[in-house]
Amino acid sequence: MSGNEIEALITQSQRRVWKALKILHEYDTSFEAGKGYLLNHASSKIRLIIMYVDLVGSTNMSMTLPVDKLVTIIRAFSYEVTSAIQSHGGYVLKYVGDAVIAFFPSTSNRIIACMNSVRCARSILSVVKNGINPILNQYDYPELSVKIGIGENVVVLYGQDKSSLVDILGYCMSIASKMTSITEADQITIGEDVYFELDSTLRKKFSEITSQVDEWKYTNRITGN
Repeated sequence: MSGNEIEALITQSQRRVWKALKILHEYDTSFEAGKGYLLNHASSKIRLIIMYVDLVGSTNMSMTLPVDKLVTIIRAFSYEVTSAIQSHGGYVLKYVGDAVIAFFPSTSNRIIACMNSVRCARSILSVVKNGINPILNQYDYPELSVKIGIGENVVVLYGQDKSSLVDILGYCMSIASKMTSITEADQITIGEDVYFELDSTLRKKFSEITSQVDEWKYTNRITGN
């Protein structure tokens, strides 16, 4: 996504958030596209890039904001994250509390999927910082920040027909969530598998995590590292 496209995404985000804070704004948050993709691969193993977008500070907001305002902010946040994900070729799997879980299919072109997921994460940070927060500031609401974890692995899908619950099972689903526990606010943590698929320009945006190695109890099942 080019700089102009990101600017357009930010502008659209500001308009929607402003409208949501002024009046009750209905968001279209259908998961049908993602469900349709998963149904086509039900009960099979496929490679997916998993993204876990966690809203920081929602517990504090729940203690300081009226319920209606809190719901409006979280719904607006979830929709804007969803919009960014869809713009980068991804699918939203589900909302879990104040977190958004998404996936990027990597079966046809793993490199492109990895690149799209990281570019999407960077767009989400820009949308939150430059799109959502300036509008919240106008209404004296607390600013939002996010933590994003991205990993890639073979996952198992379960669900058999259109009436079934379709979900993703796998090591990476858990790890992407756990990555956010060692991620600072407004930062992105990615797994090694994703890192080595990025081009040199994007790789330079990341540095290896060394300060929290002792806290990280999970290992590569192949290498043991």
